Amino acid sequence: MDSAQPRQAETAGLSKGLKNRHMNLIAIGGVIGAGLFVGSGVVIGNTGPAAIISFSIGGLITLLLMRMLAEMAVARPVVGSFYVYARQALGQRAGFATGWMYWYFFVIVVAVEAIAGGRIIQLWVPGIPLWILSLGLMVLLSATNLVSARSFGEFEYWFSSIKVVAIVVFLFIGVLWITGLWPGSTPGLGNLVDHGGFTPLGWGAVLAAVVPCVAFYTGAEIVTIAAAESADPERSVRRAMRSIVARVVTFYVGSIFVVVSIQRWDAESVGISPYAAVLDVMGIPAVSVIMNGIVLTAVLSCLNSALYTTSRMLFALTRNGDAPKFFTKLSNNGVPRRAILLGTTVGYVSVIAVYLWGDVVFTFLVNSYGAVALFVYLVIALSQVVLRKRLEREDPASLKLKMWLFPWLSYATIALMLAVIAAMALLPSTQSQFLMSGLTLVVILVGYEIRKRYGRRPDSEATEPLAADAATGPAAVEPLQSAEAAGPAQDGEPAPPAGTAGDDPGTVPQDTVMIRH
Repeated sequence: MDSAQPRQAETAGLSKGLKNRHMNLIAIGGVIGAGLFVGSGVVIGNTGPAAIISFSIGGLITLLLMRMLAEMAVARPVVGSFYVYARQALGQRAGFATGWMYWYFFVIVVAVEAIAGGRIIQLWVPGIPLWILSLGLMVLLSATNLVSARSFGEFEYWFSSIKVVAIVVFLFIGVLWITGLWPGSTPGLGNLVDHGGFTPLGWGAVLAAVVPCVAFYTGAEIVTIAAAESADPERSVRRAMRSIVARVVTFYVGSIFVVVSIQRWDAESVGISPYAAVLDVMGIPAVSVIMNGIVLTAVLSCLNSALYTTSRMLFALTRNGDAPKFFTKLSNNGVPRRAILLGTTVGYVSVIAVYLWGDVVFTFLVNSYGAVALFVYLVIALSQVVLRKRLEREDPASLKLKMWLFPWLSYATIALMLAVIAAMALLPSTQSQFLMSGLTLVVILVGYEIRKRYGRRPDSEATEPLAADAATGPAAVEPLQSAEAAGPAQDGEPAPPAGTAGDDPGTVPQDTVMIRH
């Protein structure tokens, strides 16, 4: 393949409202939520000080996966990101399942984060019912997403900035305490070993805790979905994925280190809110108010990101006939409003169901998506191996950001993901989540068979062929994209030759953006 061949950068009419500063913080916004500020306390309680190791292993797995995804996203920035890569690498069934699993995951995140945010606000206004507060949060953030991609990016920028500042300040004052520079501090690292040792519950508990730790890191991949709405997708993804994931891992591991160093791991307060437990030891006033404000910001950030992600993934699914064409409609600002409203509506229904039937529904929601993100991550890793080999053969010049030590480190990452999923299936504490998530996957696969038999074939322009670079002349459909450009064939059927789907093969669709490399 000619190395001068242009890369695909589907926009499909989506706006270009996201700036580099938005992109740099979107990955952080998707990852740092209530899981760090509250949920990490559960991991500490189940492992002891060695939770540092659990979060480090989970962070390493996430770092490797995001590097694999970044390689594909830089080579082929496209609406739908890993959903499209799964279609190209593993077939239409895998793509369909990946897209809908990811959509379902973040739809449930919308509901869970809205309920969590409502519970925090209810601490300040106890007279207002939880369902009204939760719905109010969804209305507010749905409105910001409906306006424009830039509106989403601006809110996410400030939400994420507040979280980053809070964590950096926490790490700074924690180091002051540990080194004895904080007034009245008890310096040293004795709490790491003084209460049953570094691994009081054994190494088995440490390894088991890697499962929820990997789940805590879920969300860094959102930046590759947002890339299609940035002015410079290649540069944005490259910069974000090189630095943001490492920062997130530092925030998680550093925070856990500070917590278990300052407060004993088995203190009841650590299990409730590890950050608040440390601030209380330091004698900082109004601890509960401070932490509730920070956790609320984190929840709103995740809710904002989840609404954005569900809409863009659903929009991408429509491009290949994997979702109703009804959701393809864009506003004048290039926003898929119908797709946003569907995700919001499902969130509304979930919140009302929790209000009517309580923890039974909430437990079902949490269990039904617990392992879904891990399934998606496994598909990302498998897709990278297939597409990397194909790109090396057909378009090596596109590989400007590469996975380290390919293929061996990619194989190792796949093995690690399989180990995490197997652990989730075998551990009593996570087995119900694995089984319910497996049921979710089965339902989606049944949906694919129904779509395959009765669904529409996408229009010929549902996924544009590669755009031509202005300097290289008309576009030629690359083998990597031929099935997409010509309209998807059913599994087991060959795709029609490029250029036979009703388009002039020498014509570039008007809404395809030219990207120079």
